[in-house]
Amino acid sequence: MEIIDSGVGPMLQPLDLDAFREHNRRKPKTLIDKRMSEAEAVERFIHDGDYIGTELYGTVRCPMSLVSEIIRQGRKNLRVAGQGVLELDMLIGAGAVKAIDLTYMGLEVYGVSNCLRREVESGRLSTVVEWSNAGIAWRFKAAAMGVPFLPVRSMLGTDTLKYSAAKVVRDPFTGHPICLLPALILDVGLIHVHRADIYGNVQVDGITGFCVEMARASKRLIISTERIVSTDEIREHPDRTIIPYYLVDAVVEAPFGSHPGEMAYDYERDEDQIREWVEATKTPETTQAYLDKYVRNVKDHAAYREVIGSTRLQALADAARQAGGRQS
Repeated sequence: MEIIDSGVGPMLQPLDLDAFREHNRRKPKTLIDKRMSEAEAVERFIHDGDYIGTELYGTVRCPMSLVSEIIRQGRKNLRVAGQGVLELDMLIGAGAVKAIDLTYMGLEVYGVSNCLRREVESGRLSTVVEWSNAGIAWRFKAAAMGVPFLPVRSMLGTDTLKYSAAKVVRDPFTGHPICLLPALILDVGLIHVHRADIYGNVQVDGITGFCVEMARASKRLIISTERIVSTDEIREHPDRTIIPYYLVDAVVEAPFGSHPGEMAYDYERDEDQIREWVEATKTPETTQAYLDKYVRNVKDHAAYREVIGSTRLQALADAARQAGGRQS
């Protein structure tokens, strides 16, 4: 195919589909109990310099307990797929991120990210490559399909394309320009869900985002879940199992694991806590003070829940039920 144009951004994650396929072949297919704590999962599966991805929709299903543990263990020089809000802001604020494939990084109604601006302007976050929201999800889809790229019309004629690592070719069938998005394989994917069994069969209520694609694009996959349920309960509704056990490396039970984000039908997001983070990010000193208080000086996610308080968490759960959620 004739290459018409290329983005100026580098490929942050080398692409080797054959090695990825071989890696997946070696994953155990037997039913193994994969329960572990956040600390054990991060220690075993996330290393300095890894390329990681978080799956969520805005503040819905943020894998916050896992991200907090990454910060707690001091992981650094991470490369990330930047389609997130709170969890990536905290990783960036902690100085854990070196390079980012950026789609959207902000705080929604609270404005742009102070942490991202500081880290980019200082040069500590050394590389930013731009993609559209759809573009990065389709990159996961390409990896899940086992193909090196997907042809799309997204990003054509935009500066997003210019600062990406995509290419524009002449479609051999029509002669028209078409954008090629390279497959994106994660070293580690982090996904928070409503329920899973001990083996890693996963079900999600409400919006599913791009978890189906990202789970299949991850070499190692850590699942945190609001609750671990029996395999019999999972099998009662097999059509709702969107991530099968053989893709999963760790299952972490984390009630309120998305806080201060929300979980559809389970609890609403904590606006007061989010505002506290936004205010804290205005200076480097207050950013680190927040992370010390809620992350670094807190032993684990159970201790974090104690810091937030059971009354406050229950109020968020009650609000979700009053808005039409289910009884827990």
